[in-house]
Order: sequence, then structure tokens, then C-alpha cells
Amino acid sequence: MAEIGANVARVRARIAEAALRSGRRPESVVLVGVTKTVGVDRIRELVASGVRVLGENRVQEARTKVPEIPGVAWHLIGSLQRNKVKDALRWFTLIHSVDSLGLAEEISRRGAEQGGSGPAEVLIQVNVSEETQKHGVPLEEAGRLVAQVRGLPGVRVRGLMGMAPLVDRPEEARPFFRRLREVRDRVREALPDAGVEDLSMGMTDDFEVAIEEGATLIRVGRALFA
Repeated sequence: MAEIGANVARVRARIAEAALRSGRRPESVVLVGVTKTVGVDRIRELVASGVRVLGENRVQEARTKVPEIPGVAWHLIGSLQRNKVKDALRWFTLIHSVDSLGLAEEISRRGAEQGGSGPAEVLIQVNVSEETQKHGVPLEEAGRLVAQVRGLPGVRVRGLMGMAPLVDRPEEARPFFRRLREVRDRVREALPDAGVEDLSMGMTDDFEVAIEEGATLIRVGRALFA
């Protein structure tokens, strides 16, 4: 407990410092604790240390973990296949990785079948690094996809998600985070009533730069569990 608790305290201090440097409140940044490959006992320690939002990369892995860790919000931060949408809507309160109209339509259809308590909340994943191996809609198509998805019943687009490329220094990731924020700002200007506010960007190696560029959700695993 002490080790994970100390890690959480260090990460939260870094979040606060980065937020204050950019003129923001630390509370405006949500720490998503990434639990990929982490056992249930260590996840419980993380939750006991105050982390209330958890992120999983795979629907299959969440199936065994979510029932064991009640009272927290679970986010799907990895790619989502259409045949896993039904389970994803059952386990997750926010899907970070919607990258096509077809996937959004499946979420809308499955949500209507399941009759949930509210719309499925999603982020549009943008391939901000323009790397062929990365998932995400191209930068220039992000606004159009937001407009299409927001018209679907039972789906609410909360914002955008993106991943910077692997770089040697965190500062080298800044242009990619800035680019995603600029895309979000353009979408918000074009669709002022769409509620597109969130930016999910930044991980263990670069989350401070991401916060300085406007991240509202950061996905951190290694810094919490190392």
C-alpha cells in the first residue's frame, strides 16, 4: 500500500504543478489509472490511495476485474472491436477510442438494445501522430466524424483522444498535444452546442506536457505501479 500510495502522491503533485504552470486548477485534470496486466489486489491498493477512475485496454480483461472493484468509474482506453461493443457498454462509463462512424453506429444500436440509463459517452480517437500503425481518424476528418456521431441516438461525444509518438524527451511530444487541442478548439467553434470539451492525452512519460497543452484526462499506469 505504501509504495502505490506514495506513487499516487507523487503523480498528483506533478499534475498540480503542471496545471498551475498553465493557469489551470489541478482538479480540472482527471487521473485515469491504467490497470492493464495489473492484478486485482494491486488495483484495490490504487483505489484505496484515492484513484477513482481506472482505464483498461481490453474488454476481455475488464470482464474479470470490474466486478471485483466496485465504486469506481472504468474507461476503455484501448481499441474497440464492433463485436465487443455490447460488453464494453456494460463495463465502461467512457470509451476513449471511437475512430469510425461504423463503430459509433454499433454503439448507438447496442445502447438502444440494452436500454441503458443514459447515452453512451465516447471520445473520438484522432491519429494525431499520423503514424500508420496507430488507430484514429485523420486530423482533417475529426470534425466531420464528431458531427456525424453526435447525430446518433444514445451517443454523447465528450471530446477527443490522441497519442503522441514515442519520443526521447517529453517536450518533443508538445506539438502533437497542441495539434489535438487546436482540432478540439476548431470543432468546438464549429459545433458550439456539441459539448466537445475533453482531451484525453498524455501518459507516464509525457503527461505534464499534455496537461500544459490542455489535457483533461491523462492515462497513467507505469508511474503508479512501478
